[in-house]
Amino acid sequence: MASKLLMVFVTIIDLIAFGLAVAAEQRRSTATTRKDSEDEYNYCVYDSDISTSYGIGAFFLLLASQVIIMVASRCFCCGKALNPTGSRACAILLFIFCWITFIIAEACLLAGSVRNAYHTKYTTLFSEQPPSCETVRKGVFAAGAAFVFFTGIVSQFYYASYSKARGAFQPPYGGEANVGMGAYK
Repeated sequence: MASKLLMVFVTIIDLIAFGLAVAAEQRRSTATTRKDSEDEYNYCVYDSDISTSYGIGAFFLLLASQVIIMVASRCFCCGKALNPTGSRACAILLFIFCWITFIIAEACLLAGSVRNAYHTKYTTLFSEQPPSCETVRKGVFAAGAAFVFFTGIVSQFYYASYSKARGAFQPPYGGEANVGMGAYK
């Protein structure tokens, strides 16, 4: 049976990661073009860089929640065999879907954080066009937050399905792989 304490703990971690991803979207860096004191060149001035920290925090919290789920379920690597019924197939499908959403969420959070931390250092002289004050696109952290949410839900279903399949299967003959040759009468 699935550990309710583990599921509550992972849910809390996922909710915090979701909140940080939403906060990162709300606090993305913005830039303005300014002229120097002698009006010779233009340059970019960026505001707060807090969304990078929020994005990285969400990245590591989501990573931690997935590590906890995978350690608790032993990643299908070792442990008792799973029940060869519908629960096993469901657990395998949820495992695959969980990792797909996890990878997309992590990619969005990491790419958004890296892009948000990047500040152009270019300047332009006199009549040239203003510099390109690049910032992270709107919606990158929001996409990460959405996939954090999906990953949290799918990982909970995966863990519950895996626990159900693991708990239901009892190998025949005391765990031996062969048929026992006891006293025959």
